[in-house]
Amino acid sequence: MTPTTADTLIAAARELSATLSAMRFGTPVSHVYNPLDYAWAIHEDYLRRYAAGRKRVVFVGMNPGPFGMAQTGVPFGEIDAVRDWLGLAGPVGKPTAENPKRPVEGFACARSEVSGRRLWGLFRERFGTPEAFFAGHFVANYCPLAFFDGGRNVTPDKLAVAESAPLLAACDAHLRRLIDALEPEWVIGIGAWAESRATAALDGRRLRIGRVLHPSPASPAANRGWSEAAGRQLAELGVW
Repeated sequence: MTPTTADTLIAAARELSATLSAMRFGTPVSHVYNPLDYAWAIHEDYLRRYAAGRKRVVFVGMNPGPFGMAQTGVPFGEIDAVRDWLGLAGPVGKPTAENPKRPVEGFACARSEVSGRRLWGLFRERFGTPEAFFAGHFVANYCPLAFFDGGRNVTPDKLAVAESAPLLAACDAHLRRLIDALEPEWVIGIGAWAESRATAALDGRRLRIGRVLHPSPASPAANRGWSEAAGRQLAELGVW
C-alpha cells in the first residue's frame, strides 16, 4: 500500500526525534525538551488528521514555546486552540529530565502561549474551521526541541556553533522531506530566523518563500495588532 502524506510525515518526525534525542547540549542550556517523544501521541494525531494531501502554504516556526508545543506536541500549540479548535487532546508524558521552572503539565497547563493564541486565532478568524484552513495550509516547526537556561527560553540561534551545526543539518533534512511531501507553492517563515532557515534548506526547489512578523509578545511590533499586520503581509505577498 502506498504511504499517505501523513504516513510520510509521521515516519519523518519519528526519525527526526530519534536523531535529535541522541544530541547533547552544554552551556547555556540546562534542560532540553523533545515533545516528539513525550507528547508523541498528540503530535501523531495532528499529522494524521491535518497533514493529508498537498498544501498550498506551509507556515514554519522556529521551535516550541514552553506553554505551547512543549505542553501539547502541536506547533504553536496553545492549550485552548489545540483542544477547542483543533479538537486534539489526550495524556501527555514527561521529558526525561524535567525543568522544575518549566513543568510539563500537558492539557492541564494553566498558562497560555501568546504566540500560539495569536497564530491560531488569526487562522480561526479567517477560515472558521480547521478543515477549511488545513485544506490548503499546514503549520510546522523547523526544530522540535525546546531549550532552557533555568527558567529562560534558549532559541536555537543562541546555541554554540559546534552544537547547532548537527542540529540544523538534521532539521534542514527534515524540512526538505516535509516540503517534498506537501508540495506547497509557498513556505512562510514565522519570523526572520525561520525564513532564513527555510531559504537555506530549500535552496533549488521551485517554490516561493516569504515571512510574517513573529507573534511573540517579546516583539513590540507584534503587540500593536499582530493579526492585522500578519494578514496584511500575507496579502502583500499574494499568499492570501
